[in-house]
Amino acid sequence: MLLRHTPKEIKERKALAVNPAKTCQPIGAMYAGLGIYGCLPHSHGSQGCCAYHRSTLTRHYREPIMAATSSFTEGASVFGGQANLLQALLTIFTTYNPDMVAVHTTCLSETIGDDVNQIVKKAYKDGTIPEGKYVVHTSTPSYVGSHVTGFSNMVKSIAVQMAEKTGKSNGRVNIVPGFVEPSDMAEIKRIAAMLSVNPILFPDTSGVVNGPLTGKFEMYPKGGTPISDLKSAGDSMASIGLGAWASAEAVKALDAQCKVPCQVQDLPIGLLATDRFVDALRTVAGVSVPDCVTQERGQLLDVISDMQPHLYGKKVAIAGDPDQLIPLTEFLVTIGMKPVHIVTGTPGKAFTKRIKEITARFGDQINVQNPGDMFLLHQWIKNEPVDLLICNTYGKYMARDEDIPFVRHGFPILDRIGHAYFPTVGYKGGLHLLEKILGVLMDRKDRDASEETFELVE
Repeated sequence: MLLRHTPKEIKERKALAVNPAKTCQPIGAMYAGLGIYGCLPHSHGSQGCCAYHRSTLTRHYREPIMAATSSFTEGASVFGGQANLLQALLTIFTTYNPDMVAVHTTCLSETIGDDVNQIVKKAYKDGTIPEGKYVVHTSTPSYVGSHVTGFSNMVKSIAVQMAEKTGKSNGRVNIVPGFVEPSDMAEIKRIAAMLSVNPILFPDTSGVVNGPLTGKFEMYPKGGTPISDLKSAGDSMASIGLGAWASAEAVKALDAQCKVPCQVQDLPIGLLATDRFVDALRTVAGVSVPDCVTQERGQLLDVISDMQPHLYGKKVAIAGDPDQLIPLTEFLVTIGMKPVHIVTGTPGKAFTKRIKEITARFGDQINVQNPGDMFLLHQWIKNEPVDLLICNTYGKYMARDEDIPFVRHGFPILDRIGHAYFPTVGYKGGLHLLEKILGVLMDRKDRDASEETFELVE
């Protein structure tokens, strides 16, 4: 059903979310687990929960997502899921032989109070977990947080439970990329390589959920962070977390546990955020920025300059994850656009403050809601129309109803391809994102042009 009956009148809602701008924690935890080589994510709850999380990731990436479940029934719901998890681990290692199992909880196992830490210790003690194999675990009830905090919880648990410190530096830099596409993770590694930095990127889903079609099924694709790198992360010379919501907890935990100095940067979306990321890599690694990086930056600047007539002053509505919206808002302001309606479903008081700082030049003309939902965003658009909408696939209903040019960005994207293969981080990613924005704006201009103003060259 389309949203043509969304009212313009906005009423305060505290206990009701309509079309939330987020999904649940276990999806983020499952995605993080997929980014470790030879790892099988495990959902400690009912089969239905695991099926939903797998299907959401499968629809987003159009790839089969492998994950296991504790398969709770009425008995486990009453007496606890210890027996289910122990049996599941025995079956998993016997049948599927992963190097690691990443266990995340669900609403049901959290509500009944399962002590997963104790269960995993028992599995190690009883020999259920074979020698040389690993089980990490984290808490991700769906009734708090979002897919972003679920990702954060799992990555922090991986760092704390796997990293080791030998006292001998490995000369590498840990990078936690945040909840981004595999194409973005590959681009982050490419940028680091151009600066002659050898990173430990974890998790790393490049090559896992965007791999090639070979005609041969692989339970554990060749991509992902090796377990040896996870262990070595405690000996790195520095850690960089990209995104305060998805990555900060992991790098701070490594600092506390292994004394690896850390810093938290914005995701490198757009010109300025990428500048800061490149400078952070340059500083911690003690290297110079090569000409190839400067050239890519110059190409992005060139397009921004050339296309100003099509960008300047355009009003934009955006929704998505806070780690992506902050640098995206900054990028839109940088290229001369005006983000006027901004919504995220992931809680965090720092979000509104950062957005207000970035959009300070516009005064109080900016609407920001955290946590908010897509229903509120639609109401804002009805009251103050925009020239462009940027958000996930669920924004297509608003775009159709209000006749707005629409760029799909974020999670999930269920009706288009490309996000798993073409990055939006870095200078090259900024160029790709800018091309998408200009494409829909110029298509709209052509569509609405009269015979007299319909030009071959824009």
